[in-house]
Amino acid sequence: MKLAIILDPLESLKTYKDSTYAMMREANARGHELYVMEQHELILDRGQVRAQVRRLNLLDGGASWYSLEAPAWHSLTDFDAALMRKDPPFDMEYIYSTYLLELAEQQGARVLNRPDSVRNFNEKLSTAKFPQFMPPSLVTRQQGLIRDFIASEGDIILKPLDGMGGSGIFRIRESDPNLNVILETVTMLGTRTVMAQRYIPEITLGDKRILMIDGEPAPYALARIPKAGETRGNLAAGGKGVAQPLSAHDCEIAATLGPRLKELGLFLVGLDVIGDYLTEINVTSPTGFQEITAQTGFNVAGMFVEALERQVGREA
Repeated sequence: MKLAIILDPLESLKTYKDSTYAMMREANARGHELYVMEQHELILDRGQVRAQVRRLNLLDGGASWYSLEAPAWHSLTDFDAALMRKDPPFDMEYIYSTYLLELAEQQGARVLNRPDSVRNFNEKLSTAKFPQFMPPSLVTRQQGLIRDFIASEGDIILKPLDGMGGSGIFRIRESDPNLNVILETVTMLGTRTVMAQRYIPEITLGDKRILMIDGEPAPYALARIPKAGETRGNLAAGGKGVAQPLSAHDCEIAATLGPRLKELGLFLVGLDVIGDYLTEINVTSPTGFQEITAQTGFNVAGMFVEALERQVGREA
């Protein structure tokens, strides 16, 4: 296969934990060709979606883990698959990229995850598509309604709809002396829509990341356990990742969502589960490959590349 990968600058990748690096290493080991580009190198030129790409060669060990060949312009149809692995923020530039990738798809390219589905699946709000697994929640920018929700639930989590890595998340109780300023800050004085959810005490056992690949779950989740004094389990917020087998309820969630995600062309998805509740559906750039593999021996990147090989083979 010839794989084109849209990603952050290579020098910013932390190879010891980066899931995109794990994918590339696995694909390279299987003899597939790797080509990389950054988001700004994707363009529309006289009706054709093109990108300035570089052939990537992986090197063994050391600080210099890659070399790049000279850049060249290509249509995305020149590749067997284009993988969108640019990290959020999911801002307007990201949305513009999904428009370009959707056009490329219409021109015959295979793009994963499918760009229109990425655009339509807000990672927080999309849990409402599966209400049987969603915790009691409120989505609004009206501070009075949030106060009513706090009074009803007693203990809540408040978060922006476009955050990542645990940024901008607050745990609030009705007695919080900073309640007013928190609501003003998070809602930007009532101009930004946010999500309020019941606080789930099982967060102390971990915010589990379940990786779905082509509609099927990896057999282990990565439980992100908050550090002492912290509510957020995100690794970026200092949480500790502990791999563990999927529970029966995890499997139920995965079995319910899997066919729908596959139908929508969401090839790689990270489901976030706290206790019995589905809290997020991550479709932009899910991670956790290397942590699960290191702790369990299960080759998540191998599962990913094998599923990609099957898809390319099916649709060739």
